Amino acid sequence: MLHGINETLKRNQLSITDSRKKILELFVRASGALAHADIENQSGTEFDRVTIYRTLQTFVEKGIIHTIPTADNSVRYALCKDACTEGHHHDDHVHFMCDDCGKTYCLDHVTVPAVALPKGFQATQTDVIVSGKCMNCA
Repeated sequence: MLHGINETLKRNQLSITDSRKKILELFVRASGALAHADIENQSGTEFDRVTIYRTLQTFVEKGIIHTIPTADNSVRYALCKDACTEGHHHDDHVHFMCDDCGKTYCLDHVTVPAVALPKGFQATQTDVIVSGKCMNCA
């Protein structure tokens, strides 16, 4: 597993640091999206908030993870699929947030429907969030 993490960092022209490896490993092992606080609590290492924030921003910019907005104006992060590259996210799937356990899931098989915008408007990102009870809480 660590080999794949190192390869992901190399492929994206990123230095292989302990913080990047450990944070990326958390995403690989996660069953859903992670918030900044999840990374702080699960890393097992005392990374400062700035290191985590900068690492997350770098991963987003490189197309390794994508952001998922939440109802409380915070952000969660999830691994991108192979089609994402630096500056070009192709995560056109629906996200599901469980009202009970708070987990966020990427529903990769459910694509975001096309939105017909008025003339002169150009979308850069469309987020579809479905909330309810996940399969573990239903």
